Amino acid sequence: MDPVPPAPSLRRTPIQQRSADRLARILDACAELLDETGYENLSTRAVALRAGVPIGSVYRFFGNKRAMAIALAHRNLDRYVDGIADRLDRLPATHWRPVVDAVLDEYLAMKRSVPGFALVDFGVPAPPTGDPEADPNHQVAARLTELLSAHLGLTSDARLERAVLVAVEATDALIQLAFRTDPAGDPGIVAETRAMMHAYLARVLD
Repeated sequence: MDPVPPAPSLRRTPIQQRSADRLARILDACAELLDETGYENLSTRAVALRAGVPIGSVYRFFGNKRAMAIALAHRNLDRYVDGIADRLDRLPATHWRPVVDAVLDEYLAMKRSVPGFALVDFGVPAPPTGDPEADPNHQVAARLTELLSAHLGLTSDARLERAVLVAVEATDALIQLAFRTDPAGDPGIVAETRAMMHAYLARVLD
């Protein structure tokens, strides 16, 4: 199991490997139950039972199910960024289109394979708070801007950050549509999404 990095929702950050493994099992169980029962029916007790840990172990890390789901979203985002970085290691920094494709392809791969991702990808089901720092797509866009800037040798200015945020918001909506249409992601809508990303980002990346 992958180690779990600290998340803002954690009551306590694991120090020993045994504790980190237990936290990973809890988050894995949370992800599985999200697929089976949905967010509304998720409970800390059910997660503890599925993870094979005492309920007190769950409360040692999380005050409630929302905090647990936030930690899962935090882990998903870190895994997403790591997956993109692995893809970029195999790509030359000569053109941006394959880089943008790698960003989309990694997201599609996670949508198709990661438990719980359909309900908790990089944020939990909740009404908007009005705080950009807490908005999942703002966090995704900030991490992606860092990756694109580093790989392509770009200056991370306000124009690039805004363009990436708009692309993330638009892509998020279109991919949700693709997966509502087809459980594996409607190929036609995915192709249109890719074309949209290329056309829009060409304004700042060409």
